[in-house]
Amino acid sequence: MPHFNSTAIFRAEYNPKTRVLSLWFADVGGPCDYYRVPLFVYEGLCRAGSKRDYFKTYIHDQYATR
Repeated sequence: MPHFNSTAIFRAEYNPKTRVLSLWFADVGGPCDYYRVPLFVYEGLCRAGSKRDYFKTYIHDQYATR
């Protein structure tokens, strides 16, 4: 489970079997789960220079959450 040096997202977990991406946000905590997320999206988040920008572009409003 990676921890990020980001002002927006400080932790992420990904379960490849269920394709659930769990994110912990600096402002609201977490986890916030996103469903049916492909592995490449999680890997992209881990590599992204700006976690906030990547999240807004590729995850937010793209996948169901609870």
